[in-house]
Amino acid sequence: MDGKSLNPLEIKLQELKKLFPEAFTEDKIDWEKLKATLGENVNFSNERYVLNWAGKSDAFRSLQTPTTKTLIPARDESVNFDETENIFIEGENLEVLKALQKSYFGKVKMIYIDPPYNTGNDTFIYPDKFSETKEEYKKRIGDKDAEGTMTKEGLVRKNSKDNGQYHSNWLNMMYPRLFLAKNLLKEDGVIYISIGDEECYNLGLLCNEIFGEENLVGHIVWQKKYSPQNDAKYFSDSHEHILCYAKNKEKFNIGLLPRTEKANARYKNPDKDPRGDWKSSDLTRQEFRERDYYEIESPKTGKKFLPPKGNSWGRPKKIVEKLIKENRIYFGPDGNSVPSLKRFLSEVKQGITPQTLWFREDVGDTQEGKKEIKSVFGDVSIFETPKPTRLIRRAILTANMEQNDIILDFFAGSASTATAVINENKNSNKNLKFIVIQLPELTGKKTAQFKAGYKTIADIAKERISRAAKKIKAELSDENEKKKGELEFEKKETKELDLGFKVLKLADSNFKQWQQLSAKDSKALEEQLKIFVDPVAKNAKTENMVYELLLKSGKDLNSKVEKKDGYYLINDSELVFILEQATQAIIDEVLKLKPQKVIALDRIFKDNDQLKTNTALQMKDAGIEFKTI
Repeated sequence: MDGKSLNPLEIKLQELKKLFPEAFTEDKIDWEKLKATLGENVNFSNERYVLNWAGKSDAFRSLQTPTTKTLIPARDESVNFDETENIFIEGENLEVLKALQKSYFGKVKMIYIDPPYNTGNDTFIYPDKFSETKEEYKKRIGDKDAEGTMTKEGLVRKNSKDNGQYHSNWLNMMYPRLFLAKNLLKEDGVIYISIGDEECYNLGLLCNEIFGEENLVGHIVWQKKYSPQNDAKYFSDSHEHILCYAKNKEKFNIGLLPRTEKANARYKNPDKDPRGDWKSSDLTRQEFRERDYYEIESPKTGKKFLPPKGNSWGRPKKIVEKLIKENRIYFGPDGNSVPSLKRFLSEVKQGITPQTLWFREDVGDTQEGKKEIKSVFGDVSIFETPKPTRLIRRAILTANMEQNDIILDFFAGSASTATAVINENKNSNKNLKFIVIQLPELTGKKTAQFKAGYKTIADIAKERISRAAKKIKAELSDENEKKKGELEFEKKETKELDLGFKVLKLADSNFKQWQQLSAKDSKALEEQLKIFVDPVAKNAKTENMVYELLLKSGKDLNSKVEKKDGYYLINDSELVFILEQATQAIIDEVLKLKPQKVIALDRIFKDNDQLKTNTALQMKDAGIEFKTI
């Protein structure tokens, strides 16, 4: 364990090595061998189809650089911390995505994000100049005020259209985040990205490069407004885009939408068929086939029918005769109408294939999103363009979510995604879990948000989730009260729903990090060597170390953590952390548990080298992996 997040470059190299081991020499790619293996002479000339922009190589390097940062629990800002499996992470999303790589690699079923649209008024993290170093970037995103809150000036910047690298700035922001997000998706996972016209086509090219154009599931158009803007100079802007890409399209199955009353209303049963409601379907084919050109006789009246001129019946004569015997051909109430095929409601797909046009009456619009916010916060102007939860519910349905699946949103904003998840859980039995990430961006002292008591956007998001959960709990309680006294009443316990969320915050590592010294400095070297004596940071707390070790051991943030007398037990007996003291009694107790791995702080064995040596030997004899930090 080196204290660093999983490196995407290492992942890709290992995957490539599995496919083409012959193309590697001393763990490095031999490009000539790789070309020969692929059976072609690859010629990368300047004239080739590629998406390129200023700073792309720097953006790629930024995603390859591991982070040493961690996530620390904030129990006082959480709701039901120890029981909930929903997660709210406060921090800069690029660093958070890196921190999640080991624990959530390939575990997320659906991602929905609503990133900055780059309208010219958006603010987001990007370098002023492409020569900005990683150290300068890290310093800037770590700028904090006296109370420890990240400052807006250091954190986010307005990307004006007057900027000569206006589109490049946005692409540099999106590229590493999407790349890392793809790693977190399951093989049958899918990502939905809301976007406006400004960057829609650049985003498509970017996603083609990251996900592969073969994995485009659909380009969705959402009707975000109903009323036209009569003051618009050109077209009235009434739509937004949602790009949908699968991790692996061959493994992704689109989810069907529930059948509506409107769709089912087309089915009737005028002849009282015991098979139930049906609707008639045209029996003819819009082309002439001599094989299928014949007379069909009504069994009730004997009247004979031929297909229209130039057409033919859609099936051979023997099949139609069989359908007539089975009462699947309808000749009208009196038996004199043109024959049609009966399609029974019971035999159609119990769902509707989703379309790429999402209308406001089905998924809501921006006005509905505002009303939802108003219902939570009153008349305070909290967000101008929040996404309606019905829009995200449509994404959830089409993503074909299964029991306990995880949904990630790393541009949480007003927390519409988290709210949509707990609403969906109320209406289904899937127990979906969310991970949402939001920058603690300052609201500004002159804003209505600040005056309402919300210092950061993250504070608003947490409050919305909390209030939405309370509302659902109250609704369920009312429903149960109304049903009391009914026969066979089954009370829907609110405890079945996960209405909590654990808050974690991006923070510096609890362990000192080795720094490569650029000059010969004996004092600096002496300070560096002290890390090996005690690597624990000065203000590190034990619980914070537990969660950092969870992440860097590849365990998820919902792992079962039990504080025992002298150690922490993870997922029953999967992993043990010994962080506060070491005695033979504690070691003996841990050995009885037979965990897979034990991690201990080296400093707790201070002045007792014999205990440390014996512990290592006992663990080895018991087949337990033992590490000290």
